[in-house]
Amino acid sequence: MNYRLLYFASLCDAAGRAEEQVASDARDVRALYAELAARHGFAFAPDRLRVAVNGAFTDWNHRLADNDEIVFLPPVSGG
Repeated sequence: MNYRLLYFASLCDAAGRAEEQVASDARDVRALYAELAARHGFAFAPDRLRVAVNGAFTDWNHRLADNDEIVFLPPVSGG
């Protein structure tokens, strides 16, 4: 399946881009993040991130569909 991914803050830095299209056999958000973490060297464990699919926050077991848009949101600090 094909997914559109959006990255913010340190995830954007690690991936070297703010967004990308990927083809993956991952069927849920957790499996997809594991693939991406291995590829890009993401340091955050899933329990430290928020995830949204198609504009709505969801849990890490959410089943994905072809052409979903997934956003991974790391913790950020303000100042």
